[in-house]
Amino acid sequence: MNDALPASRTGVLTELSMAEFHRIAAVLLREAGIELTEGKLPLVHSRLSGRLRSLGLRRYSDYCDYIESGDGEAELLEMLSVLTTNVTRFFREPHHFEYLRKHKMPELVAALKSGGRVRVWSAGCASGEEPYTLALTFLQEMPDIARYDFRILASDIDPAILRQAAAGLYPDRSLAQVPEPQRQRYFQPVADRPGCWKVGPEMRALITFRRLNLIGDWPFTRPFDVIMCRNVVIYFGAETKAQVWSRLVEQLRPGGWLITGHSERLSDAAAAATELLYTTTYRRREASSSPKENATCH
Repeated sequence: MNDALPASRTGVLTELSMAEFHRIAAVLLREAGIELTEGKLPLVHSRLSGRLRSLGLRRYSDYCDYIESGDGEAELLEMLSVLTTNVTRFFREPHHFEYLRKHKMPELVAALKSGGRVRVWSAGCASGEEPYTLALTFLQEMPDIARYDFRILASDIDPAILRQAAAGLYPDRSLAQVPEPQRQRYFQPVADRPGCWKVGPEMRALITFRRLNLIGDWPFTRPFDVIMCRNVVIYFGAETKAQVWSRLVEQLRPGGWLITGHSERLSDAAAAATELLYTTTYRRREASSSPKENATCH
């Protein structure tokens, strides 16, 4: 344990007070843009109690002091990991992938075959099922896509979940909606773990995993052809939502697509710069200017 922490205390863990909850909520809002209502207090207490015990702390006030100190940066990441919900599966909301395959991919495949560059971003990729599903969808239409200038960026704020995504290990239940031919071709059974599958090299070659905070600086300026950001912005406050939606739209090529979650709605400014094509699937208007193309992250 870090020497900056108070000495370990024995006894029962204290309850999380409302004042302590607000301190934690303020940190989460500042660092991740996520707003916690007071009704989430029991959830925060439940999820963080294990962190306090692992650090030898009994009081949430000591925990708050620690994550707010310069010595608590590593624990701050642990807190973000514990409090961030990461629920996903392969081909979640499958109609999004089918619509993309039918209505956008012919254009993207043609661009690649003519020497063009195509970039796709899975923003808030959690444990990796979404970017791997995107890879499967593109491989279905273009099995030799790795030969071309094509990449998928998969980002998340949680470094622990990113490590899990990069490992590419999934149980049978996560692959329930993966067609059997694709499972057999692009996944490998793990010999010493029955019922577990490992993502194969053809999919891995297409994806770059990177830690990125949607409310922080973005280390790229070149535009994307498709951005999939589903059920992430929903946790932000109204002002932060509007800023993130606008930044995502601005990061698209004119004609590029933004795909969001079903319970999410674009802000007025982002909606004005796009046209609705399909269920929570938007196209950036051609009249909009493109982001600068003088730098890249991958």
